[in-house]
Amino acid sequence: MVGALIALLSALLLWSLWRNGYLPYRLVPLKLFTPGEWWNPGTSGGPRTIEGSDALTVYEAILFGLLAYGCGRIGNFSELFRRHVAERGQPFLALAAAGAAGLTQLLVWKETLPVVRPVLVLVASVAGGEIYQSQTVVNVIYGLIAAAVLWPFARLGRWRELIAARRGSGVPAPDADAAPATTTSADQWPELRAAGWADAADTLTAEVRTGRMNDVDVARLRHAWRLATRRPDRLGPLAESVLRTGGAAALHPSGHRDLPRRTARHDVLTGQVRIGRCADDPHNPYIRRGTGLALDPALLGTSLLAVGPPGAGKSARLIRPVVEALALRALAGQAAVLAVGGAGEPLGPDEAFDVVVRVGHPGSAHDIDLYGGTTDPDEAAAVLAEGLVGDVGSLDSRRAATVLAQLLGPYRAAHGHFPSVPELRELLDGTPAAFAGLRASLEAAGHHAMLRELDARSRQAGGPGDPAPALADRVALLDRPTFAGFFATGPDARPFELRALGQYPLRVRVDLPERGHAEASRLLTRLLLAQFTAITAARTDTSLFVCLVLDDATHAVTAETVRGIRRLRSVNAGAVLALRTVDDVPEALHTPLLGAVGCTAAFSGITTWDGKRFAEAWGKEWVETREVAQHTVFADQPFTRALHALRKLVTGKAVTTDAVTVRQVEKERWSASELAYAVPSGHAVIRLANVDGEHAPPLLVHLDG
Repeated sequence: MVGALIALLSALLLWSLWRNGYLPYRLVPLKLFTPGEWWNPGTSGGPRTIEGSDALTVYEAILFGLLAYGCGRIGNFSELFRRHVAERGQPFLALAAAGAAGLTQLLVWKETLPVVRPVLVLVASVAGGEIYQSQTVVNVIYGLIAAAVLWPFARLGRWRELIAARRGSGVPAPDADAAPATTTSADQWPELRAAGWADAADTLTAEVRTGRMNDVDVARLRHAWRLATRRPDRLGPLAESVLRTGGAAALHPSGHRDLPRRTARHDVLTGQVRIGRCADDPHNPYIRRGTGLALDPALLGTSLLAVGPPGAGKSARLIRPVVEALALRALAGQAAVLAVGGAGEPLGPDEAFDVVVRVGHPGSAHDIDLYGGTTDPDEAAAVLAEGLVGDVGSLDSRRAATVLAQLLGPYRAAHGHFPSVPELRELLDGTPAAFAGLRASLEAAGHHAMLRELDARSRQAGGPGDPAPALADRVALLDRPTFAGFFATGPDARPFELRALGQYPLRVRVDLPERGHAEASRLLTRLLLAQFTAITAARTDTSLFVCLVLDDATHAVTAETVRGIRRLRSVNAGAVLALRTVDDVPEALHTPLLGAVGCTAAFSGITTWDGKRFAEAWGKEWVETREVAQHTVFADQPFTRALHALRKLVTGKAVTTDAVTVRQVEKERWSASELAYAVPSGHAVIRLANVDGEHAPPLLVHLDG
């Protein structure tokens, strides 16, 4: 705004100097192209004849137009108009354009702006001066001038569009940047019309115009139509459903068309959710200062790691908006979300989810499947071992998976399902009765291969480095009275299978019992992360974006899950992990984890140790530095030395000269100290990247999501 004001004042000063004759040689270009007898002698001589006066009038109008155009370009008035007028929408846009049009008309007819006289001169030079003898012709010319002045303001203010909307017209007027008249606007559903379903398109257009459809309905139906075009046999049923139910066609299985409450600003059509605004800080590029910042699946597909102490705003200002955005996309049939947090965490109300799992709560309608819904013992053993002892650096998770497979395979062959938590604990402890009963069942069914697996486990039990005791200790965390009835595997089990996330647009929330069962909660979080990375990497249909959100990923990240997070972006999936400090992850995984995620966020209040890791991960940039060195001046002449001595006596400082050195050096984008002490409260430094490899520098963001 200051730049625009300076450009305007400079243009007014230049025009004033021109009109008052203070600019030399101002008429020389005009005299070069007009007869000499029109002008008085000299370079500054004015017009001598009427023709010279008319030529000067047109000349001044042309120069005024060039000056106005240059002022608009230099002052960037178009960007100023877009930010502060156009973005506020109707009716403010139309009112502002009308006010500007009225002021311009006043200046034109007061002849402050050189418009009327130049037009009259040009018309007289073409049609002759006798044309003004008719008052009708004069009135027509005046009317055309007024219309020509109003026309650009009508285009900028979109008056036709506003009038059409007020009248309820079916065809809105195009805006200033509209496509040709043959192009159908988006709210008229051109994709349906192109397929020959004009009646369905008219139905949806009427639903939009009358407000019976919201943004989720529009996104859901557009997505459903895109999917139907891949299967032509589905186009007819979808169009008929639109004719019957209008905007309620192709509903989400829950029947919901929106969330009960939104706490952030969403653009459902693009899948974006606003989380904040880039601060006016020297660390941010000038073009980014003051602009909004949003997240979408293209960014979450690279996974996001947020680090900040308790109270920094991770849950309320980042995790909650992201979960809301994914839930809205799930209602539109485009995504599935699994949100994991402690009981009472602000991840959203129960009505915003299709499945709510409250681990350890008697009223929970669903349970967690420890085996991820698979029937393959080896796959179940690998994922379960990662969840149980993946954070124990002294144990090899592959050996732990082998031990579990030697027990899960025989048990499933004998009973048709995997063991429950108490039964698995007995088998890992090597209880003789449990082994004898399992062996008898296998012998009766004739499973000789599984008998060899069980015998191998019996021989290895109790040996050096046997991971079974450690596995039994971790399983014991889940074999508590609080969890009685949970993790069941028999015919009465009611588990939620994580595998369903990759097949249906589900909204799932898991509440973990942190109070009194912190270790069990961390074990379950680690297990869910391991199951999520394994299941999403193995799915064949990747049209549905799947995202896991961990409100607290403390001790949940293992070496195998880091490798799984790297693979998520290639299968249209992502993970959002929140940590209180990077030290909640094993030290050997600090660098791999920061390298595996594309988006990182450092909240205010992190330590310098965490800041150092982020600074190293974000790299350096070339900056220009200025070094000023002061050197004492030694004079050769006696008079100069005397002056220097007098100056030193008066000021108390020796006479010096400045030596300025300008260099290009590499500097950290954000240093560890700046991240620890220069990030204000309610802010975070966020670095974003999308699945296509594009990335933005770390930006200081005021979180207002």
